[in-house]
Amino acid sequence: MAENFRNTAVITSVVKLQDDIVSMWLKDEEIAMASKPGQFVSFYCKDGSRLLPRPISICEINHSEGTLRFVFRLIGEGTKEIATYKVGDDVVVMGPLGNGFTLEGKKAILIGGGIGIPPMLELAKQLDIEKSIVLGYRDVTFMDKEFEPYGDVYVATEDGSKGIKGNVIDAIREHAIDADIIFACGPTPMLRGIKAYALEHGIKAQLSLEERMACGIGACLACVCKTKEVDHHTHVHNTRICKDGPVFYAQEVEL
Repeated sequence: MAENFRNTAVITSVVKLQDDIVSMWLKDEEIAMASKPGQFVSFYCKDGSRLLPRPISICEINHSEGTLRFVFRLIGEGTKEIATYKVGDDVVVMGPLGNGFTLEGKKAILIGGGIGIPPMLELAKQLDIEKSIVLGYRDVTFMDKEFEPYGDVYVATEDGSKGIKGNVIDAIREHAIDADIIFACGPTPMLRGIKAYALEHGIKAQLSLEERMACGIGACLACVCKTKEVDHHTHVHNTRICKDGPVFYAQEVEL
């Protein structure tokens, strides 16, 4: 099992990408060196009333500088507190956690939806094959320009304000994008559609599931999803997203 660390990291950059989306870089050489695309880190709030850590996906890894980037949405009191931290502040973090993406294939489609877009950036950087990158938004886009050095980027927005009007599957069909593997992260309805599309076209797919997590290490069983096989830990058709995921092959999970 991969090693994880609970350390006090130092914040080196904080930038607001939108009113409710923040980009933050942390310096922690141990966690950075051990991390890979698709994993996450748990942040511990300084407010003592918030006992549970906040899991945030890794967006970028700079191994040479020992830093990691996180892009997260302000959706609760915990992330709102973390967004107030400034450059030079310390923050207690634990990671890397979970199982990330397996680098494979010859021609890939990388799909990110909403706040599932940031975790795809490091994968796009490390995956050294032909890539098409499909990003789905409700309306306002963010980070789409950052993907352009790593593949052909296609955008879908629900309101049609940029790219294709519709969802990521609509964009794939519109541009006739093909591949032998799909990597995706985003909300469950999007992943459900991607799983169906992959099965229909005989394409292997790795899906990174979004789920509220409590402990982040698989002990509390708060974040489980249905699986085809019986889990060795729970002895039922469930698996722990934080410990056994968040990345699964599409055929392994029920969405």
